[in-house]
Formats: sequence, structure tokens, C-alpha cells
Amino acid sequence: MISVPAVIADLVPPVDGVEIVRWDVVDEPPREDLEVIVVPQTPAPFVKRLHELPQLRGVILSSAGFDNVVRFLPPGVQMANAVGVHDTATAEMALALMLAAQRDLPDYVRAQDEGRWLRREDRRSLADQRVLLVGYGGIGRALAARLLPCETTVTAVASRARDGDEYVERVHPVSDLPALLPEHDIVVVAVPLSEATRGMVGAEQLALMPDDALLVNVGRGPLVDTDALIAECGSGRLRAALDVTDPEPLPDGHPLWHTPGVLISPHVGGGGRAYPPRQARYVTTQIEHYLRTGGLAHVVATGQEH
Repeated sequence: MISVPAVIADLVPPVDGVEIVRWDVVDEPPREDLEVIVVPQTPAPFVKRLHELPQLRGVILSSAGFDNVVRFLPPGVQMANAVGVHDTATAEMALALMLAAQRDLPDYVRAQDEGRWLRREDRRSLADQRVLLVGYGGIGRALAARLLPCETTVTAVASRARDGDEYVERVHPVSDLPALLPEHDIVVVAVPLSEATRGMVGAEQLALMPDDALLVNVGRGPLVDTDALIAECGSGRLRAALDVTDPEPLPDGHPLWHTPGVLISPHVGGGGRAYPPRQARYVTTQIEHYLRTGGLAHVVATGQEH
């Protein structure tokens, strides 16, 4: 017995040997004999009560990030994230944020609202910029593929050094960040949130970025020290384009809303119309894998005894 959210239920084809039911993981479960559940992108309060499902063996997320669910996994229950599902959409959002920030689009939108013809002669561009990708998984690679046609140079950083690919000559280890940050005009953060990565871009790292550099965060808000970012952007030295914030949602009156040089979108990078069919295809492959092996593919965590 497997449950899937309503948004993809009609897109998941029947699979022999599997009974599929609709459930958005919000209210009470439709059955107690659920073995695998798919958690939607939208808030799913029942994840805090996963221990109440006696036959649960697997959890499939609809997001790449898993930090907000892993602590609720019962012992022995596998969890898989939505690997590959959001890479293209998130890379598109990162590129859109970069272009908007570099070409001052927010200022033009405000001027249009006021009926003003705003011209600037000294405008930034994305072309010829040095872009540092902090995080080189699926999202990082998808973004690199989009940045190179924009005539940028791209440098990649990951948790460990490795050979490059068709987009970058090599992948630097995260220990190279202090040397790389001063040499790049745009820094994109796209790593998972963990205890090792929380606050990885703080005052020390921001201070290493060159004047007028742009920080783009499409990972998780707590990857970046918000107070340090407000200080650097508020002074006019740095700029930021954020699809994620800390805290999130950003509350009314928070100083980040009005910090100069900061562009904010409300964590919408992985959404869009491409999501439902892509997630449905991914869930279908997971169901088929579960039937063959009794477990999930792309497991990112397994519940531990507390």
C-alpha cells in the first residue's frame, strides 16, 4: 500500500502488485497499512506522526532538501529525496535571479509602477562574470549548463575534490573557498542543509567576496548568516538574490525585506508546471524499485533508534 499526494495522483500510472491511495499527509491516514508514503511539497503536518504508521518502510519526498523531515523518521524507515526532479526549475530560478539582479530589473519594475522612464548608462551584465557554484550536484550542473552560453566563467565547489565534466575543468573541495571567494563576481549557494553546512557563508566568507559581488542562495536559508548578509548589503558593499531565507517565511517587518541590494523570492525555485509530471515519473520509478528490492533508491537517510 502506497500513498501519493493529490497533485500527482492522476499522473502516476497503475503498477501491478501495488495499491495506490491519495493522501496529502495532512489529516489522518486513509489506512494503517501504508508501507511507503510520498510527502508533498506543501506543508504536511502528519510527518511529525510517522511513528503512528506501524507498517511504514519508506518515505519519498517531493523536495530535494530533507532537513525538515529526517528527525521524524521512525527507526529503520528509509527516506529518499526528489533527486533530479527540481534541478532544472531551481537552476532556472537561480539564473533568473542573477539576470534580474545584474540588470537592475527590480528598479525598472518599481519605476514602471510609478510611471517613470528610468535609464542607466552604467549597467551590470551577466556576460564575462566569474561565477562560483558552491554545491555541484544536480542543481549545480544544471546551472552550469545554462551559465556557459551566457558567456560566463564557471568554477565549481563541492564537499570533496573530483574531476570535472563537460562544464568545469575540475571540482574544488570546500576547503578552497577562502582562496576562491575573492576571485568571483557571483557566488551561488546550492548545497543541502546539514550541521556541517549550516552557516557556511558567514561574516568571514562574505568579507572575502569582492566589492559589488552578488550572493545567490537557492539552497536553504540557514546556509547563510542573515545578520552578516544584512550588514554587508546594508553597507552597499555586496548584493544578494535569495530564493530562501532564514527565517522562512520571512516575517513582516524583518530588516532583510528592506535591505538595499537584496532581491527576495519566496522559495519558489523548485515549483512550476514542470513539477507534477516530473515528480510522478520519479515516484513511479521508486515504486517499481520498491517492488523489485523491498527498499527505495536514492536513500538519503534511515531512521535511527533514539
